[in-house]
Amino acid sequence: MFQIARASGAEAEAQQPLDLGARVRELRKERDWTLEQAARKAGLARSTLSKIENGQMSPTYDALKKLATGLDISIPQLFTPPSTGQVNGRMSVTLSGQGTAHATTTYEHELLAETLSRKKMLPYRARIRARRFEEFEGWVRHDGEEFLHVLTGQIRLFTEFYEPVDMRRGDSAYYDAAMGHNVISISPEDATILWVTSLDD
Repeated sequence: MFQIARASGAEAEAQQPLDLGARVRELRKERDWTLEQAARKAGLARSTLSKIENGQMSPTYDALKKLATGLDISIPQLFTPPSTGQVNGRMSVTLSGQGTAHATTTYEHELLAETLSRKKMLPYRARIRARRFEEFEGWVRHDGEEFLHVLTGQIRLFTEFYEPVDMRRGDSAYYDAAMGHNVISISPEDATILWVTSLDD
């Protein structure tokens, strides 16, 4: 049976599978469509749709696109269970200067939203102490993707496969964090940036 893992519960600590076939059937019945009508709208064979609904086959990405188009929804909505009225909201507020500090010779990090477990992103504010590329012991690289936004001062972003980029307040960059990268301050004062790194499940 084709199933997608999804988070559930107020703290999303457990992973429970979403039955895609049941979800498709539910969406079809919400519209009062027969199997034949839904298959025609999606441009799929009736037998194919029947197998998907009964968990007898895993749809290709092309079939998922057709299903979403036929149901007039987005692909992510195919994997989103209907609302039960329960709000599974989480929030963490970090007041200015109250994040946990972690200093290195090149950066001074302030970790944000530390109280949340199972985060999908790791946000932190960083003061850039380094002034020369040579201050680093090689490239920094790690899994995930990374977003950088300059808060104050000016920086130079070095990346393994691109020419260095000078950036000032308000500038931002998004890059593959597995690619080597380093940042230095090029302003008289230490620059500060907001970094957000994606986390693998």
